[in-house]
Amino acid sequence: MAGRPEGFAFEQRGEDVVVTHHGRPATVLRGRRAAEFLEDVERTDPQEVMARVTGNYRRGNERQARQHPRNRGR
Repeated sequence: MAGRPEGFAFEQRGEDVVVTHHGRPATVLRGRRAAEFLEDVERTDPQEVMARVTGNYRRGNERQARQHPRNRGR
């Protein structure tokens, strides 16, 4: 995979989890999602978990989108 996610951090505030990207708030997780997030962070790569939670990660279709007629010449 080209380019590993980076620049993410999280802070636990009570039962909520605030995920930031390069110092700017990206999302707030509450309740069950926050608990699941904390479990995932302990088991796997935290940067990838945070990228997945915020929706800021590569989906594998970038090359295909780049070749779409509307995006040609960019």
